[in-house]
Amino acid sequence: MAHIWACDACLVIEALESSKLFAASCGENGRRVTSDSNKLNLKQKTVHGQLMKPARRISYDHHVLKALATSDVSVVKMSENVATYRFMMEIGGQLKVFIKKKSNNKYGLHVEVEFLEHCEGQGELFMIWGLFRSDSTSFMPLDFKESSADSKQSTIETPFTKNSVGTLAVELDFDESLAPFYVSILLKSQLGSNLKLSTIRSHRKTNFIVPVGFGSGRPSPLGISFTDDGLINFAFFSRNVESVVLCLYADTRADKPALEIDLDPYVNRSGDIWHALVDCSLPFVGYGYRCRNGTENKGHRVLLDPYARLSKTLGWIYLENSLENCARNLHLIGVKLHHFKNLGVNAVLLEPIFPFDEQKGPYFPWHFFSPGSLYGPSGDPKTVAKSMKEMVKKLHASGIEVLLEVVFTHTSELASLREIDNSSYYSVNGGEDLKSRNALNCNYPIVQQMILESLRYWVIEFHIDGFCFVNASSLTRGGHGEFLSRPPLIEAIAFDPLLSKVKLIADSWDPHSVETKEMAFPHWKRWAEMNRKFCVDVRNFLRGQGPISNLATRLCGSGDLFLSGRGPAFSFNFITRNVGLTLVDLVSFSGSDLEPQCSWNCGEEGPTNKTVVLETRLKQIRNFLFILFISLGVPVLNMGDECGQSTGGSPAYTDRKPLDWNGLNSGFGIQNRSFLKEENIEWRGTEQSPPKWDDESCKFLAMTLKADAQLSQSTSGSLNAGGDLFIAFNSGDHSEKVTLPPLAVDTTWVCLVDTALPFPGFFTVDGVPVEAGLATYEMKSHSCILFEARSL
Repeated sequence: MAHIWACDACLVIEALESSKLFAASCGENGRRVTSDSNKLNLKQKTVHGQLMKPARRISYDHHVLKALATSDVSVVKMSENVATYRFMMEIGGQLKVFIKKKSNNKYGLHVEVEFLEHCEGQGELFMIWGLFRSDSTSFMPLDFKESSADSKQSTIETPFTKNSVGTLAVELDFDESLAPFYVSILLKSQLGSNLKLSTIRSHRKTNFIVPVGFGSGRPSPLGISFTDDGLINFAFFSRNVESVVLCLYADTRADKPALEIDLDPYVNRSGDIWHALVDCSLPFVGYGYRCRNGTENKGHRVLLDPYARLSKTLGWIYLENSLENCARNLHLIGVKLHHFKNLGVNAVLLEPIFPFDEQKGPYFPWHFFSPGSLYGPSGDPKTVAKSMKEMVKKLHASGIEVLLEVVFTHTSELASLREIDNSSYYSVNGGEDLKSRNALNCNYPIVQQMILESLRYWVIEFHIDGFCFVNASSLTRGGHGEFLSRPPLIEAIAFDPLLSKVKLIADSWDPHSVETKEMAFPHWKRWAEMNRKFCVDVRNFLRGQGPISNLATRLCGSGDLFLSGRGPAFSFNFITRNVGLTLVDLVSFSGSDLEPQCSWNCGEEGPTNKTVVLETRLKQIRNFLFILFISLGVPVLNMGDECGQSTGGSPAYTDRKPLDWNGLNSGFGIQNRSFLKEENIEWRGTEQSPPKWDDESCKFLAMTLKADAQLSQSTSGSLNAGGDLFIAFNSGDHSEKVTLPPLAVDTTWVCLVDTALPFPGFFTVDGVPVEAGLATYEMKSHSCILFEARSL
């Protein structure tokens, strides 16, 4: 059982009916889009950590390119590098556009018209067309020798001609360096009996708009993914915005994007997913999105993709190389492997490492798919990620698992999700309390999907061994704040083929109210829990409050909480955490404002030179640690408690200071996974009398554990297997004469722990045998003892 140290390109859209569009896509020659970047490693290289590929000579730095797409495409196909777009026309019939990337660095555009029978043969047909990037009403200047237009014209009128099969067609070529851009098309013809010149538009009364140099893409996976043929697929969820603009950056330090592409709702949208396919060879290294609702939102900021794997304020377009080249110098939370080994822990629990609001702390994240820049030597997102992976690798090599605290119930105000789709991501119908907390609608399908993808990402990419879900009680709530008996997210995690294999811990501590919400957490026999009752009951006992029955329950694995299909291994026991009083402060401060902390100052508030007070505090610290590690369950030791870290009596998280790594030394054993059998435990009061379970004035409890209930241990420095154990706890302010249980002939009691003894004598592996003939042991006030029966 773990001892945990808690630390801080191509297009396929088929229309079954002209009024209903269905979108999908695949790679060339049937190859599907994949997020596997390993296949591209040989074709790409990184310079200074940024993606570099041969790029065309095109300057994106001197102007912002924007493509406003308003097309009404109904059919798009791809075959042998040819994209085919079909539009329904307002007079009936179809306009077909074929785009092919040629071998001479040109894009070929072939336009065909298929009229209805009653429209054929009625006058000459012209195509009026122009190119645009920034605005569909502001075309780029054109100067083509084959055109009759002069260089000042921004649109061109080109007549249709009949090809060899009798179809009306127009063919145009464009230099590859112009891409990406849109072609806007209108038709003019003499129609009807009077041969009146008429404009022909799409059946939606709009121009025919065709993208060149980029494609529709596909709606999954969300985020970015790379195709085998060197294309990047962008997919982005937003249900309630009117338009989405893909913003591409040639330099992540730039204030403005080098290229903006307004995603067309007919070509680049499937359901609530907006998507696009862009050539990897274009010199872009970062991306984001603008979300618009009406013209008043035209200047909205560029938003971070919720699925961006590397981020500061932008997602990075980046293919990772082998970890062999990653930084060797680990700066993430000052990991010291030898210290962990000395403590005897086999798992570390890290504070949330997601990017967070630095004014509020790590429990208020604004992104879920990358480690925050504070956790790396340079703040560079790629370097931080590599350092994190190397840290995990080194810990695993030392037999230490890595667990993460995660917060998925709310975000900080810095998160982009509210501007992306407020009503989908957040609990907008749960009252003002949930709104003010930026509460995520965790059990809403798109939010649930994001959380699951984030968890899988950390397991797959970083090899994280488990997660502790902060504010877990809120994971059981619906969008209106109502309690859900079978919360979809919790159940999905419990039965996920990947996530169900890692450690799942529910922690109902709420960062907003800085308190723990007690509840029966739905666990499906897979979820463990941070055991706050253990913390409260042990604190109360050692300050002389509460019935001794509470302590007995916690010592034996908290069966009141974990009997229903679980066991002690699901109870994560703790005395202190990274919020609230430290262990030293727990025995040094107990002012009226600290009553919720259940602390006791041992006779004097704060720092003191009084010997009797200092001795009592040392005993209390040993008592807390002794009970923590003798109890059934997974002991969680908070960082700094092993070396006396203090905040001066402040329970606030912001008053926690970095750990002083110079004063570290301790070590502990491991615990049982199963509940003890009732017949193997004998409870006693003083002088072998029955315990006074209901007497809250009683401060003494003793127990004898029969030998066959003990865990066989073979590790160096652990308890010997086979002997009975006698354990006693005295939280009173006076000594107790303890009667030791009688033993068989040739067997004696050996004292292993007496927390009243001065350092280092309070603990010994070899033990101190009781003098022959002695049947009692004087147990000092505020102390704990542990005896083992050994053969003479």
